[in-house]
Amino acid sequence: MIMQEASFSSLKFVVGIIAFYFIFKFLARIFLPVLVKKVVEKAGENFSRQQQYAQDNSWQKARTNNDEIIINTANAKNPRETKKIGDYVDYEEID
Repeated sequence: MIMQEASFSSLKFVVGIIAFYFIFKFLARIFLPVLVKKVVEKAGENFSRQQQYAQDNSWQKARTNNDEIIINTANAKNPRETKKIGDYVDYEEID
């Protein structure tokens, strides 16, 4: 008697898990594309807002400098030195 009740409750548990899986899968097919679309639209809006903000700031900086262009040539005259790490060793194959 106890064995039959245990197998019946475990069978209900397995059927419940399978039913939950299929219901979740069905609902995900319906709602997941909508959620992804909303996320992509929100990211696009944030990107546009950041671009507009950057454009506005660069326009204000150019306007406050009275259209002066300053080119920093200090770095161009002194090229960056490469770091030397260890010595070069040439290996030869031995036959």
